[in-house]
Amino acid sequence: MEELLSLFYENREFIFLIITSVFLGIEVISNVPAVLHTPLMSGANAIHGVVIIGSIIIMLQADPSNYYALILGFLAVILGTLNVVGGFVVTNRMLEMFKKKSK
Repeated sequence: MEELLSLFYENREFIFLIITSVFLGIEVISNVPAVLHTPLMSGANAIHGVVIIGSIIIMLQADPSNYYALILGFLAVILGTLNVVGGFVVTNRMLEMFKKKSK
């Protein structure tokens, strides 16, 4: 428990930045018109491929005894992959809406 508290204390600036980014992101996304929401989100989700590559690199360079880095890297890979797949599914559905119906 002391290690976790010291981790939060040592990285308090980064934690504050992440919390501020979350609130800013919620505010920005909530003000996007509904017409633009689907194309913007599907494009943004596809960009998460960078998150997957970055987390794989961090996991490869992490010390094998550093379980925090390995667990966070693994979660980043899983969540980034889900986000990329979801982005492509949304894009595919959006493109299906614009195809002409065959008679």
